[in-house]
Amino acid sequence: MTQAIQTSALVGVIGAGAMGAGIAQVAALAGHTVLLHDLDAKALDKARAGIAANVQRLIDKNKLDATTGHAAVERVSIITSLADMRTATLVIEAVAERLEVKRALFAELEGIVTPQCILATNTSSISITAIAAPLQHPSRVVGMHFFNPAPLMALVEVVRGLATSDAVAQTVHATSAAWGKKPVFAKSTPGFIVNRVARPFYAEALRVLNEQGADAASIDAVMRDSGGFRMGPFELMDLIGHDVNFAVTQSVFNAYFNDPRFTPSLIQQELVNAGFLGRKTGRGFYNYAADAAKPAPRVETHTRAPLEIVLGNDAPLYAGLQTRIAATSEARHAMPGLIAQIDNAHLFLTDGRTATERAHALGIDDLVLIDLALDYANARSIALTRARQCSDGAYAAAVGALSASGYAVVPLSDVAGMAVMRTVAMLVNEAADAVNQGVCTSADLDLAMEKGVNYPVGPLAWGERIGIERIHDVLLNLASHYGEDRYRASPLIASVRYSGQRFH
Repeated sequence: MTQAIQTSALVGVIGAGAMGAGIAQVAALAGHTVLLHDLDAKALDKARAGIAANVQRLIDKNKLDATTGHAAVERVSIITSLADMRTATLVIEAVAERLEVKRALFAELEGIVTPQCILATNTSSISITAIAAPLQHPSRVVGMHFFNPAPLMALVEVVRGLATSDAVAQTVHATSAAWGKKPVFAKSTPGFIVNRVARPFYAEALRVLNEQGADAASIDAVMRDSGGFRMGPFELMDLIGHDVNFAVTQSVFNAYFNDPRFTPSLIQQELVNAGFLGRKTGRGFYNYAADAAKPAPRVETHTRAPLEIVLGNDAPLYAGLQTRIAATSEARHAMPGLIAQIDNAHLFLTDGRTATERAHALGIDDLVLIDLALDYANARSIALTRARQCSDGAYAAAVGALSASGYAVVPLSDVAGMAVMRTVAMLVNEAADAVNQGVCTSADLDLAMEKGVNYPVGPLAWGERIGIERIHDVLLNLASHYGEDRYRASPLIASVRYSGQRFH
């Protein structure tokens, strides 16, 4: 088993911005002497002061022993010459995200450090293979992608280029774990794991918004309070910055030779063009002016108490919902897939088709669909849509029953797959494709998405909870509805479905 580098080993960090300073803090707290370098002397002073302040906060909160913390700060040394890196065992660069800059830096370092020194890049998107290619010893170059803020975020993507040696990758993986992180292995492909697999979280919300399925505040509320995500996609894009988020989407789209799955959004492009970049400019999808009120999600208020509620046959996925609905009869409706009949309204879970198409196929005019929830038993809100041919009375009865069950009912127009279901299905799909293409293992993928972007469940585990057959059907229905390759189902999903096996 490969060992982590010893705490006696010198660690170099190049780049004293937020990421570089954070990485230096992590290494110093793990016991290493750290050499921090930047061409900007002011950035170095700011980084050192920031590290000291962060450590002091940990001490004040009793999360770190004062002696240990102060010793870690003292182990961070500022250097102005790369030549001082000559005895480093590991050098991590966190400089500008430009290939030529990283290549030039590593070429210079090769003439300074020992042949055994590992050269790691914190790049979030540039090919490790391309960075290493011009070097005399490309086998020692590896991706060591931390997430911002590095001291708080647990994930480190350990990325192998074509030339990266197994020993180097294993050492960096073991070192990351020794530093208290959760490392995962990834192959050098566009977006690695997280930045690739996370694209549908933003893309599907933007697509629903573009089709006027609901406003941004309503979609955010459903994704948070029903889907279980820590933040909704629009508030998260505002936090990240639309310039950054749009650039990553463009980068992945271009790197995959314009694969329609990664097509950027015209809505987001307009925000970037306008300079409405989110919180940092005071305006994005939301207005962040001091006197601006944050828009509230739309919630149905016109309800009526239904006269009769008959539950359908129970299913583990939505059993929590059926438990919350107060049935008027102990009998069970035999219609396949029916959650409940509420007066004339027939309530089903979305399967990727519109409610209108599904009502036509079943010959049921009064058809109402609910969106996916992470946990129906405890969800605070639920999204609802209706077929065009559904009567106002039937819809009102469904809204009344769900409102009485304690849900804030958020209406969506009749978009295929609604909001949470289509997003989760596409996350599962992208995750399955990454595994199918050898980017990472199923276990590492789910760990990466839980620790890197705080998803409530890893996509593949989530897909198994929902049911791979159901996920596959949603994707097939979305592909049929839109007629786009964007919604093509991963071969691995089909394989798992028809074999009856699992991702894990």
